[in-house]
Amino acid sequence: MSLEQVEIFYEMLSSEPAIYEGYLNQCCQRGVFDSYHWDKTKIVNFAATLGYSFTEGELEELWFASEPIRFSRNIDTPRPKGRGIGSIPNM
Repeated sequence: MSLEQVEIFYEMLSSEPAIYEGYLNQCCQRGVFDSYHWDKTKIVNFAATLGYSFTEGELEELWFASEPIRFSRNIDTPRPKGRGIGSIPNM
């Protein structure tokens, strides 16, 4: 049930720019090279102020337990020829 709360919370954030701005400012610290560092405790507390109830563990489950995107290529299909990394230039 609480995992559902996490999903609903993120759906709401994606549709409410003003609330997302508060979420970004209160729960995130920008790092080097434009990296983002999210504080799980702050996220859970921010969500609670809006009436959502979930734990840090449930938040992590949503973040990391999602199905990965898989790319597949038929191994019988030849790779395109060109000047990729490690290619030897034509002489």
